[in-house]
Amino acid sequence: MNDALFLVLSALAIWSGWRVFRVDSMVRASFQLMVSFIAVGLIAVLLAAPYIGIATIFMMAVEMMVMALFMVMFMMNPAGLNPMMMVHQHRFSVTAGVVAFAGLLLAVLLSDLPSRPVSPGAQVVRDLGRELLGPSMLIFETAGVTLLAAMIGAVVLSARSGRYGDSDAGSVPPGLTPGGTPAGRVPEKGGGHHLHHGGH
Repeated sequence: MNDALFLVLSALAIWSGWRVFRVDSMVRASFQLMVSFIAVGLIAVLLAAPYIGIATIFMMAVEMMVMALFMVMFMMNPAGLNPMMMVHQHRFSVTAGVVAFAGLLLAVLLSDLPSRPVSPGAQVVRDLGRELLGPSMLIFETAGVTLLAAMIGAVVLSARSGRYGDSDAGSVPPGLTPGGTPAGRVPEKGGGHHLHHGGH
């Protein structure tokens, strides 16, 4: 059963990682990368490394969600969903990927990996957690509050209503196709506060 799950999760991680470079949207790429990281975290859990696996899932899921949120709020491409080229320097990217894969494969096949079984009664997760986070718990908690404040601030700054009227007054999002109908909600005719003063 574990072997079957390992193969399924490995295939999912590789497939979703490949899809990151095939989709035509930053938001879709963020979610595909999140799926790949979750699959890798679950593989770590299967390999008797629950702390690393769960930490990977929590950290990467939150990070990818924040990335997708910022893409929706700040990209000139409306919501980061319009078609766009996700890969640049194709030859260099392919070459670098092949070289990295070959290097990692050789390292796994040629390395003499140690075999040190852990006693079933050992509290490995607790000891590892204390070793990694014991002296740094306050730092992690502070960083979490800071990130939350940054996310709230980003949402407030990107809100539609602003000091001088609607933030999208007079703006028209680009079309899904060249010369096509604008994507998303189109502002009402007549503009907002800025256009009103501009008319005078």
